[in-house]
Amino acid sequence: MIPLAISTRWNAGRHASGEAMLEEILALGLDRAELGYDLRAELIPGVKAMVAAKAIRIDSVHNFCPVPIGAPRPHPELYTPASVDRREREYAVTHISRTLRFAAEVGARVVVCHSGNVDMPKHSFDLVRMASRGEQFTETYENLKLKAQIARDKKAPRQIDYLAESLEKLIPVVKETGVQLALENLPTWEAIPTELEAEKLMKRFHAAGIRLWWDIGHAQIRENLGFINASRWLRRLAPFIAGMHVHDVVPPGQDHVMPPIGKVDFPALAEIARMDMVRVLEPAPDTATDQIVRAIEYLRATWTLTEPKTPSGEKK
Repeated sequence: MIPLAISTRWNAGRHASGEAMLEEILALGLDRAELGYDLRAELIPGVKAMVAAKAIRIDSVHNFCPVPIGAPRPHPELYTPASVDRREREYAVTHISRTLRFAAEVGARVVVCHSGNVDMPKHSFDLVRMASRGEQFTETYENLKLKAQIARDKKAPRQIDYLAESLEKLIPVVKETGVQLALENLPTWEAIPTELEAEKLMKRFHAAGIRLWWDIGHAQIRENLGFINASRWLRRLAPFIAGMHVHDVVPPGQDHVMPPIGKVDFPALAEIARMDMVRVLEPAPDTATDQIVRAIEYLRATWTLTEPKTPSGEKK
């Protein structure tokens, strides 16, 4: 049966113990989880107890996890390794290192990481609003998209260099823990890295244990806004992908809904879904349990996985 996990981002906020949080996941018929970036310190003992008892498997951990002490709020971009601010990059390296070590303690294969954003105006939010009004193919929309591209092209190279410097510092911890660090694709134009930037980074860092993380919903939003062809890039980047977040999208930009409520073509993703990677349902925290159960049934019927394959297509 297809190995599916679910992010504790869905239910961590309503539980006072790690056992209760993971028992709710087991009740869905799943035996795997991703520990989300809002995992509080008081939930850790219960999580470790459940893992030690082999009641559940932790496939992945979403940076930063657990929530850093003193953090104003849980967020995956509290500190970013591509930031223009040197001190923020140092904090990012410190806390990503802690997340990698925590991931090793709970037996996870991968840490999911947001790299950051180009230091530029957030044009993507305006593009989403315009697309939601049916203005996606207007001259105004195209002009704003071009303006965003020009601004990004000027500033992104320096921050990609900063990201590479941060990754160099993290490689010893990746090797120490045996946990892969996977850079997640994000939905906005300002996000780092783009698909092309990610491919270039993989040519440099893949051998050292750095990977990519493919968020299906984020990729669909990027396609909806006219940034990429999602399926083409997914096939191109597949050899570097350690895992994926699975959620649907109601166009143009409402994500974290459960399939098949949105418009993602999940049958077309079946070939990639058969590869040896982590697959994590990532519903919004307020998602009803019956919608998640339906999504699990739908994905198992649509992808019909029995034995994972490597990106080359060979059985593992």
